[in-house]
Amino acid sequence: MKKLILMLFLIPTLLFAQSEGVKFEHRLNWSQIKEKAAKENKFIFVDCFTTWCGPCKYMSSTIFPQAKVGDFFNAKFINAKIQMDKTKNDNEDIKSWYEEADRFAKDYKVRAYPTFLIFDSKGTLVHRIVGGGEADDFIAKAQKSLDPNTQYETLLAKFNADPTNVNIAKSMAMAAKEAYDEETQAKAEGVVLASLTTDQIFTKENISLLLSAANVVDSKAFNLIKDNPAKFDAVSEKVKANDFLSQLLVSNAVNTKIRAKETVDFASIEKELAQKYPTVNTEKASLEMQPRYYGYTKNYPGLRDSFNKYIAKYGSTITAAELNNMAWSIFENCNDPACLKAAAEWSKLSNEKEKDAPMYLDTFANILYRLGEKEKAIKTQEKAISLITDATQKEEYVATLQKMKKGEKTWQ
Repeated sequence: MKKLILMLFLIPTLLFAQSEGVKFEHRLNWSQIKEKAAKENKFIFVDCFTTWCGPCKYMSSTIFPQAKVGDFFNAKFINAKIQMDKTKNDNEDIKSWYEEADRFAKDYKVRAYPTFLIFDSKGTLVHRIVGGGEADDFIAKAQKSLDPNTQYETLLAKFNADPTNVNIAKSMAMAAKEAYDEETQAKAEGVVLASLTTDQIFTKENISLLLSAANVVDSKAFNLIKDNPAKFDAVSEKVKANDFLSQLLVSNAVNTKIRAKETVDFASIEKELAQKYPTVNTEKASLEMQPRYYGYTKNYPGLRDSFNKYIAKYGSTITAAELNNMAWSIFENCNDPACLKAAAEWSKLSNEKEKDAPMYLDTFANILYRLGEKEKAIKTQEKAISLITDATQKEEYVATLQKMKKGEKTWQ
């Protein structure tokens, strides 16, 4: 009886919580949604999602139910969802949208998920957002759809009509970057860079544009940074010229080898890059890339040895997050005691760099447990739990603790 009474109290609470978030239209077709938008003089917000997309699920479970998100979208938009994939569990409402989903993917170039399309009250596409985000940031992105000066599709039409206009190109480059339209972004950035002198390019105002355009090896922007490292470093606050160039060169070389299914020899790559780009020092970038590559190829002894070399030389610059990620990769995938002991050292170092961080303590506890140090693992996990404030995370960590106490595996 107590459980029944509790359920009776919970149901109104859940209904109330759901009513605070974004209200999505159901059992309406596209024509009916456009009619409703025209009648209420609202824009149309369409969430193009798939059942397998993690960020899509996060937006649905965490962002859209929030009151402030609901207040914004319900006031400005008629909101709809379109499932872009097909599953055996689809209901009749989802199936009725199959044909429309295929048309949306083709007509509006929906290639990544989640993609959010925004139409005006007449059903004309004016804006797109690719990828999710936290509530305030996502609201700010959607706010741009309400202003013709910041609407993506409106900017694109202006740019195509006047492709040499530098002011339009600047706005277009930033908008295209947010929309993951790499082709348009490259065109717009090229227009802007061509209009500037070298001194004008190397300013705080234009440094983000330069970095974005330089992501292609041997491009004009890439060479501008390579040939003017001092000017770049004088205005760049986030990254130094050598770090940017070396990381780009090494990752490009490694990815080229992977795509060609060739063996990756880091010593040979460094030698080749030194000959072609003698002013760029790639040693650190190479050492940083090696453990990632060995993790990708599931060579965990290689990951262990290369990451230890990286720590030995650049340990002071490594973040707690980097140490934790590498340690967790070993824990999840390798049962070799030597690898696990190395991972334990990395995890211990991450906890020294950032004390009392539940996530890092959890990693350390799991590695200790896999190494057979059960009592120490349990104490570490209990400490992690005592520091958690998020209920969902605490539940997950408690479940891990129970497995440790029962002697069950905490890894796959």
